[in-house]
Parts: sequence; structure tokens; C-alpha cells
Amino acid sequence: MLNGPRQVAIGSHDMNKPERFDKDDTASAMREVGRAARAAAAELALAPAATKNAALRAAAETLRARAPDILAANAQDVAAAKAAGRPDSFVDRLLLNDKRIEGIASSLEEIAALADPVGTELAQWERPNGLKISRVRVPIGVIGIIYESRPNVTADAGALALKAGNAAILRGGSESHHSSTAIHACLVAGLRAAELPETAVQLVQTTSREAVGEMLRGLDGNIDVIVPRGGRSLVERVQNEARVPVFAHLEGICHTYVDRGADLDIAVPIVVNAKMRRTGVCGATETLLVDKGAHEDYLTPLVKALLDAGCEVRGDAAAQAVDARVKAARDDDYGKEFLEPIIAVKMVDGVDEAIAHIAAHGSQHTDAIITECNGTAERFIQRVDSAIVLVNASTQFADGGEFGMGAEIGIATGKLHARGPVGVEQLTSFKYVVRGTGQTRPG
Repeated sequence: MLNGPRQVAIGSHDMNKPERFDKDDTASAMREVGRAARAAAAELALAPAATKNAALRAAAETLRARAPDILAANAQDVAAAKAAGRPDSFVDRLLLNDKRIEGIASSLEEIAALADPVGTELAQWERPNGLKISRVRVPIGVIGIIYESRPNVTADAGALALKAGNAAILRGGSESHHSSTAIHACLVAGLRAAELPETAVQLVQTTSREAVGEMLRGLDGNIDVIVPRGGRSLVERVQNEARVPVFAHLEGICHTYVDRGADLDIAVPIVVNAKMRRTGVCGATETLLVDKGAHEDYLTPLVKALLDAGCEVRGDAAAQAVDARVKAARDDDYGKEFLEPIIAVKMVDGVDEAIAHIAAHGSQHTDAIITECNGTAERFIQRVDSAIVLVNASTQFADGGEFGMGAEIGIATGKLHARGPVGVEQLTSFKYVVRGTGQTRPG
């Protein structure tokens, strides 16, 4: 950990008092964090897979052993969130319990079990002059992750960065401060047990917004990429102010389109799950589109199933005609990330109108079609320009763990380098290795 008084400012495990500092103190302390991360990254880049995996498994064991302490820390965060009048969906994102802690620990073990991407040869070829060229995966270096209320991101982000040979600088939201600090302590224990630098995963303890600004400025060139995970205001600030590359994670304005060729027995449970399994996750469906060609047979049971599940439905005239409980949708309900048990419903004239609606109102995150017509499904897949497109499955599968990645830092909605779940492979870059036998280039 950092030495001297700055350790309390940035790396403290005091779960009761997040420190605040003036601008100069924060800038100086954050620069120390950046330098420590760069030094740790150089060591991690050479660390054997077995050593990194040992750190992750030790962290998982520590998480389980310290579960009571983590729950106690989380209870402070949850109580503060409720006292502040935060909505239930926010509290759900923040809440930890025994099952969720076990899920975090299991995720660390799943990441440890993944193949190590570092050193993987992606391609190789030989030139006519005898030069042998290969493209090889390497760590990016130092990853800065800025996130809000989800304490599990502390473990997921730190573990994924470590597995890919990167150092991580984590800046969680003040709402999850106690929980994130307790989880981070377990990661540090794992690093210590594996004899890796404890500064390989650092948690910024100050709640000062200036700390975020320092990260966005790159900490004197010591941050290689920033990953934001949170609401629109956070992501927009990162995109507007960052002087280093950003893996963009925008709002999850996800759609499910029920085509006239859908099987209703499949469509109803998918739609209810896509909206109601966890309403506060970015993969929750926010708008349901239903083909007019299926009006008589499909709209009524879909809407009633959502209402009966406790979901508020805001719909167009057709949806309102189905059930008196349906509220009139405003224009801005289409294209809104509710993150609550609320859904917007609209009738569309076939798959092309559904595709046009998604293009106009979506966030290129995750969109689904339910249909038994392969041709319609392929048209949807080819023309919906989202990071994740599903056929006959819930949008709640938009998750790195469900993709077999162990976990994710977020769902990248940009189109460069990383798109979709940002897992271990997405946290690597590559370099070209050229082997010769004395070749020189002719003039």
C-alpha cells in the first residue's frame, strides 16, 4: 500500500470515514496512486498465470470468511441510501446479502479458471523475405474504473484487470463506500497472499469529485484507459473531460420486439423476465414493441402478464385499450431508462418499424426479437446496430458472466476496441513480434 499520510487519503480501509481533501492534496495523492499503479502494472505484465489465479482464489476465500463484516458495512450504505430517499431500484443495486456475496466470490473463482489471455498468439504468418510475424496479446497497462452504486463492481473490475495483467484504479460511488472498501480489502488480502504488489488494485477512498477529474486527466500519463459504469451524467462527464481513451458504457435502453411469428408460450415469460427479473440492471427491457399483425392474439396476454407481475405499463392507444390499468405513454417514455418496474409499450407495423424505432430511441446496448421466423430474425440481427442482439431470449442475459466471461466491467456500446461485455480479453491489447535471420530492407 502507499506509504506515509497519503495512505489514509487514498488507500485507507477505514470503513467509517471517507476522507475529503482540498484540490491540491487530492491531486498530489492521486498522482502517487498513478505512479504506484504504473509500477505494479510492470510487474503484473510478467506475472505467471498461476500467481494471478492464486491471488483471485485467495481473495474469494477471504470474501467468504469476511462475509459478516462485508454485510455490516453494506448495511451502513443501505441505511444511508434509504434515509436519503433513494428509489427501491437504487437500493437493490446497492444491496448485498449472503447469496450475492457468494456470487461475487464464485465470480472471482470463475475468472481465475479462465484461460490467461496474456501471451496468446492471435495470428502468425511468414513474409517472402523470411520474416516471421506474429500478433500477440499483451496487457493494456493501467485501467481506471469509475462506477456508481454497485459494490460488486469493485471485485469484478479488480479481478478482470488483474487476470489480464493490468493494474486497476477503482473509484466507486460514495453511496457504496463502506461496501466497496470491505470488498477491496479482500482483494488486497489475495494480492498479499500471492506476493503480488498490493497497489495492483487500488481503491480511491476520497469522495472528492476532484479525484475523478484527476483520473480523467490521466494521472501524469499513468492511466491508459478509463471505463465508466453508471448513469448518463457520469458517462457524459467522462466522455467530455477524459484525456485518455474511454470504453463507453451508455444507458441500457433495451427493447424487446414480439413479432407476429412469435410463440406466445415463449414470448410471455421472456418479456416478464426481461423487465422484472431485476429492474435496476442495464440489461432490463425498458420498451416492449409488439407487431400489429399479432394484435389480437399477443398484446393482451403480454400486457396483462406485466401488470400482474407488478409492472407499471405506459402504452399507446392500443395498449391502453387492453387494460384500464395501462397509463398513457408520453413521447419521452420511449427512449427512457426507467431502472424501475415501469415499461413503455408500443404497437409497430412489423419488423422494419421495430428496427426503425430502436434506431431512433435505443442506446445500442441490448435488443431482442421473439419470433419463430428465421428470415425475420436474421433481418433483425443484421439491421439492429446494438452491441448485443438476442433472438428468443431475455435481455437480462446481457451480462459477461452469462457469456462465460466470469464477469464484466460493463457493456461497451462504442465500436472501437471493445464492444459488448468488457471481460478479460477486452482488457488486453496486442503487439507485433517480428523474428528475422539478418534481413535488411532494400533501398
